[in-house]
Amino acid sequence: MNRHVNFEGLEVGYDIPALPGMTEAEIQTPCLILDLDALERNIVKMGDYARAHGMRHRVHGKMHKSVDVALLQDRLGGSCGVCCQKVSEAEAFARGGIRDILVSNQVRDPAKIDRLARLPKLGARTIVCIDEIANVADLSDAAMRHGTEIECLVEIDCGAGRCGVRSTADVLAIARAVAAAPGLKFSGIQAYQGAMQHLDSYEDRRAKIDIAVAMVRDAVEALAAEGVACDIVGGGGTGSYYFESASGVYNELQCGSYAFMDADYGRILDHDGQRIDAGEWENALFILTSVMSHAKADKAIVDAGLKAQSVDSGLPVIFGRDDVKYVKCSDEHGVVEDPQGVLKVNDRLRLVPGHCDPTCNVHDWYVGVRDGKVELLWPVSARGKAF
Repeated sequence: MNRHVNFEGLEVGYDIPALPGMTEAEIQTPCLILDLDALERNIVKMGDYARAHGMRHRVHGKMHKSVDVALLQDRLGGSCGVCCQKVSEAEAFARGGIRDILVSNQVRDPAKIDRLARLPKLGARTIVCIDEIANVADLSDAAMRHGTEIECLVEIDCGAGRCGVRSTADVLAIARAVAAAPGLKFSGIQAYQGAMQHLDSYEDRRAKIDIAVAMVRDAVEALAAEGVACDIVGGGGTGSYYFESASGVYNELQCGSYAFMDADYGRILDHDGQRIDAGEWENALFILTSVMSHAKADKAIVDAGLKAQSVDSGLPVIFGRDDVKYVKCSDEHGVVEDPQGVLKVNDRLRLVPGHCDPTCNVHDWYVGVRDGKVELLWPVSARGKAF
């Protein structure tokens, strides 16, 4: 379970936050901990869902940036591969043994294109998104130079307002160019509606995805009319996967946060009006933090501040408690309201981060905990891989 970790010579608190066999109270803080039971249940549940609905699940590696989590998603959830956002992330996953990788983003810089073209030599099926014909020649030249094949998905901007084309005519033109280019293979469509994932209302999310599905269906049908099949029609996130699964158009999901969950995703509502962190998915990722000061009777100061998390989607939530509340943070301090003075110095709290993806990116290790004991440590393999 600790494929990448040689504990010999490593010192707790200097090199690593814990060792297997320690209790949760002995873990050095602040650090990321994984509730392994909850994580495994989430992964199995999504895998079962995808199979039951005839979908493949390409797990989103940009969320956890971990080879070990991706391998667990393959083993327990039957994932078909990984998607990530950067070439450097893709390289980390390929070197870790992941054999099917989609860079679900555009790659335009010549040096990055060259690295992308070398990925198949690491044994990984390599797929990338494209939204301009000008990108075709550069990708083709690099693939030919290295004697490899790069598969391409034409990206549709189906509402996120970021990358992607907006018309079926553009999809067809780029697909034709890819199909004609040596070293490239047209493999389908990327259509992830990221802007609607965190809309609280189930019906609001449905209305947005209906627009996306109509755009994707039109493109798929137009390609089919030209005799071009799509191996991949990919999209779907933790806030929408059930819509894409029921569309009759998509065949791959790209969910990421479901495995860990965070406070922001937890607030969105399912079709019954219930928070998804109360019904669909369990919180499996936490920032473990310690009280380091209680000099003020009504406030506890903890050691997880801005440098231990991302607060772009809001402050963390203290897990399993309503008698104390995390209310403010600075670089190295978190302020916890404790009106009844129930906390004491060195007490531990589990924080559910506001946004799991960038929070994971500032840590080196995941500490896997089961039944109150440290079972494993996993490195955050692609931590800091931003280029």
